[in-house]
Amino acid sequence: MDVLDTIRDQIETNPVIVYMKGSPNQPQCGFSARTVQALMACGERFAYVDILSNPEIRSKLPEYANWPTFPQLWVGGELIGGCDIVTEMHENGELQALIKEAALPADEA
Repeated sequence: MDVLDTIRDQIETNPVIVYMKGSPNQPQCGFSARTVQALMACGERFAYVDILSNPEIRSKLPEYANWPTFPQLWVGGELIGGCDIVTEMHENGELQALIKEAALPADEA
């Protein structure tokens, strides 16, 4: 499986996934830290990929997503955006609704 197939598979199999620097418990940049804080405040599980330990994903994801920066939040197979967008959505209540809906089992959605 090539890197683009791996990325596509990660996005399709995880209802909520964030590509970030570091891990949720140890973010390696302030933007990743703020994004993860907003996600954790939603109270639902999410997947993550540490792009620092996955250099191939780090180099190919911007091309795949047509989005140059990290972190990147994907929900339901759609790119939501980076730190500023996630933070704004969290502050106005949109993020929690989006994450809760994505986390529902398919038969309840």
